[in-house]
Amino acid sequence: MKLVPYKRQGLSSSACLFALCLCLSSVFASGDGWITNFEAAKKQAVTEKKDLLLEFTGSDWCPPCIKLRKDVFAQKSFLTAASAKFVLVELDFPQEKKLDAETTKQNESLEETYQIEGYPTILLCDASGKPYAQTGFHPVSPEEYSAHLEELQEIRVKRDASFAKAELAKENADKATALIEALQMIDVNLIDTHYSDVIEQIAKLDPGDKSGFVKVRKESIAKKMAEAKAETAMKHFAQEKLEPLMKAKEYDKAMIALKAFLKEHPYLSPDTRDSQLFGVGLAAPMEKGDLEGAYAVMDQLVKEYPDSAIAKNIDQVKNSIAEELKAMKNAKKEGAE
Repeated sequence: MKLVPYKRQGLSSSACLFALCLCLSSVFASGDGWITNFEAAKKQAVTEKKDLLLEFTGSDWCPPCIKLRKDVFAQKSFLTAASAKFVLVELDFPQEKKLDAETTKQNESLEETYQIEGYPTILLCDASGKPYAQTGFHPVSPEEYSAHLEELQEIRVKRDASFAKAELAKENADKATALIEALQMIDVNLIDTHYSDVIEQIAKLDPGDKSGFVKVRKESIAKKMAEAKAETAMKHFAQEKLEPLMKAKEYDKAMIALKAFLKEHPYLSPDTRDSQLFGVGLAAPMEKGDLEGAYAVMDQLVKEYPDSAIAKNIDQVKNSIAEELKAMKNAKKEGAE
């Protein structure tokens, strides 16, 4: 039911073509009951003994974000039900609407802290801000979405029960078992990014790691750190090397530089790798309106990167490119007339 989250940043106009194929106050947001100040929201959550619902959204450009807000989050029935259990926090990343500098800085910091990859992303957190569940857009009624959130909130209830069990246990092995039980209720991505303190506690309680839990999680965390480092390197590489070459229309040099970068950064996410490869590769033929050339580029890249998402949907993407070039050709023809 969940849609693929929309992403905010892009490499260049060519990358955008590829993607095509496939101040309010610092406290209150546009919807009644929604807060935009994270620290104020945490204080309120503690006082009112509620959890936090964080909505990472692109309010004026992301279609599923806009629909989720209109059909669910702005509805009175949802606000009544959700506000009884959560402090609602809107963290917006608009393209046209202007936010004040403090809110923008806060939102960008939280985006990095929670490692948000797309929009809308909905995080459920305890009052301290530690997440225990993640969801997003669902084409359901406000009442159904509220029920969905209540089900997810049970994860925190059970997590806390296991944490309490660990506190009461007398033997270290039993404490470790209870803590592992608590974490196993939570999505592994959230465990690896936000529960390293608990993992370290388990490691101290069970130095022999009899369950193997610590080893698996630490290996996973190390991989995610390498991926994050590669993503950061990609951003710098794109800005400092790739963009200048693309603007100069030196597409061959850009592709050579990109492939060299990819060899040096094997942990770069497949999504980022593919968007860059096909964006750079398709730039020249798309600019010339060369459909056969675009197909040739795609076939070559699919041969080199058979695990790419494009390889699995090559016919669909080719059809999209054909339609895009046709639309561009028609637009050009109409303009000439």
